[in-house]
Amino acid sequence: MESQIRLGDVTVDVVRKKVRNLNLTVHPPHGRVRISAPKRTSMKAIRAFALSKLDWIEKHQARMREQARRAPREVVRQHEYLDGESHHVWGKSYRLKVFERDEPPSVRLNGDRMFLRVRPRTDTDKRQALVESWYREQIRAAVSPLLALWEPRLGVSVERFYVRRTKTRWGSCNPRARTIRLNTELAAKPPALLEYIVVHELVHLLEPTHNARFYSLMDRYLPEWKAHRATLNRPVARREE
Repeated sequence: MESQIRLGDVTVDVVRKKVRNLNLTVHPPHGRVRISAPKRTSMKAIRAFALSKLDWIEKHQARMREQARRAPREVVRQHEYLDGESHHVWGKSYRLKVFERDEPPSVRLNGDRMFLRVRPRTDTDKRQALVESWYREQIRAAVSPLLALWEPRLGVSVERFYVRRTKTRWGSCNPRARTIRLNTELAAKPPALLEYIVVHELVHLLEPTHNARFYSLMDRYLPEWKAHRATLNRPVARREE
């Protein structure tokens, strides 16, 4: 028999089975909580047990949610930067077209194409560096108006933000220095997901840890944040021809 109890924002699934003791587990990826209880144990006793473990539950849920928020290691695209590859910009797919010209390198979008101009014999690493630099420019241009919107809403201010290519996180915050870091790969995602990460890191200026207060603030200021988190961590579907 299975039922549930609520402890504030924490939902606990209760399963009665042939066990001698109460057993509590927190399951990835989103921190689902489950208690296995002897069949004759009262709900009052189970609730008291869960309450005694609430700090432990919230700590482990926060850790799992943070892991879910982190970018998968495959987030950094493995491209050769050749004609026909699919690249994403703000959630839209573009087909790459490479031009080798003895002219200054550049990246531009036109229709459903991304045009990459490079000098003759430019290798893959340099092509990648050029595209990533262009992505950083897109992030920087998009973040400034987001900060102008959200800093006064939250009553916080950022001293500086950085855009870097990282393998494990979409963003991070240093509350003491009042700086935030954003993953270059966010330029491949829909704009609403960049906004979610910016808000997430700004909220860390109010609450540095992933505790109940942090998630309460996220619910207050960006009620759809959970849906954005789920979308952000889904693999990007690639169009093939």
